[in-house]
Amino acid sequence: MDHDHNLAEYIIEQASDAFIYADIHGNIQRWNSAACQLFGFSKTEVLGKNMNLIIPERARKAHWDGFNMAIQSGKLQLSGKPTLTRILHKDPDRRLYVEMSFALIKNEIGKVLGSVAIAREVERKE
Repeated sequence: MDHDHNLAEYIIEQASDAFIYADIHGNIQRWNSAACQLFGFSKTEVLGKNMNLIIPERARKAHWDGFNMAIQSGKLQLSGKPTLTRILHKDPDRRLYVEMSFALIKNEIGKVLGSVAIAREVERKE
């Protein structure tokens, strides 16, 4: 079983897409190397911090309304389909657009533990 746990860790850490896991309170608990590269923040800068760190201010209300509804209902509005969105980079001058997909993470009895977002940068055609 320990091998499986290590394998999951290797997959998350070495995936080419950014992998962000937040608990039910919206605090970042997992942040892989690709997330460090994409967003510019190191693990120590984000772990335990609120997701507002990477959500533009104008998008926060919609994000939290959707997040809280998903956590409570156990269902995603977009049912996992990727969405194009602007996110905040550590460098405030950098305008970053990403394709992001979300999944709720549930335990074996179906209780929602948190949410995972998988993101990759997209070239935006102006």
